[in-house]
Amino acid sequence: MKDLTKGKPSALILSFALPIFLGNLLQLTYSLVDTRIVGSFLGEDALAAVGATSTLSGLIIGFLLGLSNGFAIITAQKFGAKNIADMKKSFAMSLVIGTGISILFTIAGLLFLKPILHFLNVPKHLVPVAKGYIAIIIAGLLATFLYDACAATLRAIGDAVTPLIILAISVALNIVGDLFFVVVLKTGVKGAAIATVLAQIIAFVICWIYMIRKYEILRLQKEDFKDPSPIMVKEMISAGMSMGFMSSLVNIGTLTLQTAINKLGKDIIIAHTAARKISEIFMIMFSVFGQTMATYCGQNYGAGKYDRIRQGLKAVLGIGCVFSVIIFILSHTISPYLISFIASSKNKEVIYWGTQYLVYDMSFQVVCVFIVILRNSLQGIGDQRTPVFSSFIELAGKVVFTLVFVRRFGYWAVIWTEPVIWICMVIPLIVTAAGNPVLFGKQK
Repeated sequence: MKDLTKGKPSALILSFALPIFLGNLLQLTYSLVDTRIVGSFLGEDALAAVGATSTLSGLIIGFLLGLSNGFAIITAQKFGAKNIADMKKSFAMSLVIGTGISILFTIAGLLFLKPILHFLNVPKHLVPVAKGYIAIIIAGLLATFLYDACAATLRAIGDAVTPLIILAISVALNIVGDLFFVVVLKTGVKGAAIATVLAQIIAFVICWIYMIRKYEILRLQKEDFKDPSPIMVKEMISAGMSMGFMSSLVNIGTLTLQTAINKLGKDIIIAHTAARKISEIFMIMFSVFGQTMATYCGQNYGAGKYDRIRQGLKAVLGIGCVFSVIIFILSHTISPYLISFIASSKNKEVIYWGTQYLVYDMSFQVVCVFIVILRNSLQGIGDQRTPVFSSFIELAGKVVFTLVFVRRFGYWAVIWTEPVIWICMVIPLIVTAAGNPVLFGKQK
């Protein structure tokens, strides 16, 4: 466990962020390897089928991840306030509420999968392959949530190392599973999906066993599931749904945009899939600092140490700006080589369009520094409305671009969608944060 309410803020944040960074890097490494394996052994059609449904899986999994992280904010606040009884109840409630929601998503996703794929405009010849892949991913949503919930709870009490180790094991199993099912058993993209779900199940089991053996405060008893405080339940639902919907609004917008991308042809689908994978790597530190600040602000807010929140926020924003400069340089120098490698393709159209996406979009990453860090910090101190409103701007913007501009300007409109929207959505975050005494004001 690590108490983030004591010690030098910048040093604490960096030491806490490092395992999260390595964990996210591992996750992205697996995603890239998965893409590489599918593209190399199954061909461009299989890669396009997976890419055409990636926004759907990202939408659902992103919501569940946001849900678990939102629940963990309340756990972090209770831990920071040294209220162990309520901390255990918040963990218990996160498992109960999240399990119910995961099961509902699984049932709904499988029942309405065919019309969803139709809505996504997945090319007809790719539908059978895409359906087989995404159905397995949806069937494993409960395992995905349970692991996310356990990992988020460990981070809430200051342990960011254990989730990293377990994730490393999961990623290794995932890659081995991909090779076994896809290359050895010749099960196609279904094999890649099976490997992913099995790895998530194993990760949850390992995480659960470790938690109950290592941390007494996480050993839940029957009474922890009984008679939770209505106020705490309300806080948990508010924080969980807020972060879940925040992620969903972002992903719904991306999914809506994908419906337009899927009409632009196989080369564009592959180029965009590869470019998005690379952009996720470039943006990894922003996501890491966002997760870190949610926990850091949650613990210090619970302890009433607002000065530490302000010190930490300013330090992280500065570090994030430095990373944005590095990303700018990389995107303008090595993008073609990265696209070619990730897509396993020498197709000039794929490389050209993937490169254009990275060059233009990654030039605006400094805006994302403020978006990700500010909205997670606001969530950590209990402001659920502003981050959701900012995410709603993203959703609305992507819908407008999809319906109006992509039809007229093609993939160039897709390329310019995010830079324009980022600038719009950062404004309410800056205005709210600047006026919040906990983040930038003087302590009363």
